[in-house]
Amino acid sequence: MIQHKSVGLRNSPTQRRVPCVRKPHKCVVSRAATKTGIGASGFGLDEPVELVDGRVTSGPDLSVEVNGMKLPNPFIIGSGPPGTNYQVMKKAFDEGWGGVICKTLSLDSSKVVNVTPRYAKLRDYSNRVFGWQNFELISDRSFDTMLAEMKKLRQEYPNRILIASIMEEYNKNAWEEIIGRCEEINVDAFEINFSCPHGLPERRMGMAMGQDPEILSEVCDWINAAATKPVWAKMTPNVTDIAYPAAVALAAGCEGVAAINTISCIMGVNLDTLRPEPSVEGYTTPGGYSWKAVKPIALAKCTAIAKTIQRDFAGEGKSLSGIGGVETGADAAEFILLGSDTVQVCTGVMIHGYPLVKNLCGGLQRFMAKHGFQSVAEFKGRSLPYVTVHSELVTRQREAIRSKKERVGLTNDSEWSGDDFVKNAESMVANR
Repeated sequence: MIQHKSVGLRNSPTQRRVPCVRKPHKCVVSRAATKTGIGASGFGLDEPVELVDGRVTSGPDLSVEVNGMKLPNPFIIGSGPPGTNYQVMKKAFDEGWGGVICKTLSLDSSKVVNVTPRYAKLRDYSNRVFGWQNFELISDRSFDTMLAEMKKLRQEYPNRILIASIMEEYNKNAWEEIIGRCEEINVDAFEINFSCPHGLPERRMGMAMGQDPEILSEVCDWINAAATKPVWAKMTPNVTDIAYPAAVALAAGCEGVAAINTISCIMGVNLDTLRPEPSVEGYTTPGGYSWKAVKPIALAKCTAIAKTIQRDFAGEGKSLSGIGGVETGADAAEFILLGSDTVQVCTGVMIHGYPLVKNLCGGLQRFMAKHGFQSVAEFKGRSLPYVTVHSELVTRQREAIRSKKERVGLTNDSEWSGDDFVKNAESMVANR
């Protein structure tokens, strides 16, 4: 018998003022990285540290507890190719990832047909990869096969965190079945894919569901009535205000939110063939944009969600898993400082490989040591109070001027000069 989670009226959207609608391995990222300290993307990586079952052997503690789950470190394999079968998920656990989210499952994989090429890279003038597009669909492997492999993982790694990413049609019975069968193999939690930006929109799945708050609320009600394990709603950034659907999902009983999924994009057009890329038989379709270029966007979206959790769900243990362009421990620290409990990585594994987790842990520890933090909990959300509205910036700056502090940059638009335009702009840059 499935034990239902208690949601209660206090979590209703109305009351929330939102409309109801094992053995340590040495890290070898690549031959180039070994020689130069720079990964395949061209960005510098942190020095790796030793991990045993995902735990650091010395230095600041990286373990975190979220929604009752204890992770040896906050780094989780994001749903996608890095969690697509037993072999790769086992590799992730062996290398030390704090948790693994499998590639998104549905009951009927026969409807999932991938094409190739399905990726495209965006490079800067130094040939560094800073953007990545994909129109990869959810798992094309049978549900029974994936369940059997995840059950095997569960038996081999009983103390590690295994999360099932699931996505279904607008069908209550289908959601109840997929949840019940995943719970039979004892997954630790669910991540609900309300955010895949491509493929299967005609089935009202993924982003199509996450963009409709009324349907989102109803489906979350179904899911949380059936699930006894924690539920995270994975949100799409392809909306006007991501905090709105996130609040709807949380009010409907979800224990947490994961954000962001990829941003809808077309990578570009080949100016020799005049065909958009990535090209499949001369044609393309909008896909999802990820990697370094999306991190600033992801930070803003996560901040909006963290503010909402802080304001409307204080004391309820709601969590946030930050996603978007994480390659270094410093990247992860930024997400945590802005309210994330955990940090997911997908594209980074596709570029650097599974040993990247050792570099991430090393970089995060060095950040913590610099500031004297002994645990991740000590700095979670530390930067959140400093994100405010523009009118407060005006008030604070006027007060600073009254206090005769040095003025930075231009006072108003009339001071811009045609001859000194670049200099004028540079005078107002904070991180020069």
